[in-house]
Amino acid sequence: MPLLRSLVIPLCLVSCAALAQQYPARPVRVLIPFTAGSAADIIARAMEPAMRERLGQPLVIDNRGGAGGNIAAEMAAKATPDGYTIMMATIGTHAINHSLYSRLNFHPRRDFTPVGLVGESPNALVVNPKVQAASIQELIALAKSKPGGLNYGSSGSGTTVHLSAELFSVMTGIRMVHVPHKGAAEALASLLGGQTDLMFASLSSSIPLIKAGKLKAFAVTGAQRSPSIPELPTVEEAAKLPGYAASAWFGIVGPAGMPKTVVAFLSKSTRSALDEAEVKKRLFNAGVEIRTSTPDEFARYIDSEMQKWAKVVKASGAKVD
Repeated sequence: MPLLRSLVIPLCLVSCAALAQQYPARPVRVLIPFTAGSAADIIARAMEPAMRERLGQPLVIDNRGGAGGNIAAEMAAKATPDGYTIMMATIGTHAINHSLYSRLNFHPRRDFTPVGLVGESPNALVVNPKVQAASIQELIALAKSKPGGLNYGSSGSGTTVHLSAELFSVMTGIRMVHVPHKGAAEALASLLGGQTDLMFASLSSSIPLIKAGKLKAFAVTGAQRSPSIPELPTVEEAAKLPGYAASAWFGIVGPAGMPKTVVAFLSKSTRSALDEAEVKKRLFNAGVEIRTSTPDEFARYIDSEMQKWAKVVKASGAKVD
């Protein structure tokens, strides 16, 4: 038996290595934690042609929205770690939700293999044209004049769309009603229809509506103005709130235990795809600033973001059962 075992283990290692070298031999599924039209969805679809060229296989975009992105994250965590199921991770699924939700069926670090960052995007504070406010200062004054009288939509509890508003409420001392939706498209439809008053929407989904004059835009939530819409000031500038900053970020992860060769190949392919002019153009137009990293750098970044947003969630008092 000891001799047999000593022969079997090396054979398994050789076999696994051979499989990794052949990767990918079939299409790769990319789980998107939000619905079509969300920032994560837009980024994945912008990258798909360039990634297909590098992988020699298509990326199959699989939208699994709901529960603030936790449905897709749990699916990714439980998938076979062979590189054929990966996920577009977000600040919500891999930083915020760990503190926001009372119970999760996955851990953002232990249950995943980080591949690399893709980009980041601030949100935009957009308001239905019928709201009687022409600036962020007037909006704050309006909210203070009738506590709980304004409501804001989001693409789900625990998203930056949600917590950008929570942080804004805490720092300005206003009280608004949160109206969560199943995704960005549904939340924006409610805002356009007047069912909600305002929203801290992703730039990728809100810029077309801002430029078409369908929504009033007051500010962006990043630490700096966005190159995609530089005329909008930051919330910190416009509302005079020192330290206010909340940008969504996106990256690729897979289940824990993925072969290192597969991770390295995916990481290299991702960075190369993001360097293509067409991908850069599409992401720029969607309000996404490209930001890449190695797998190890991404792992450290997730750790730091989990710590940062745990403090924000605690300060806001937000909690989801």
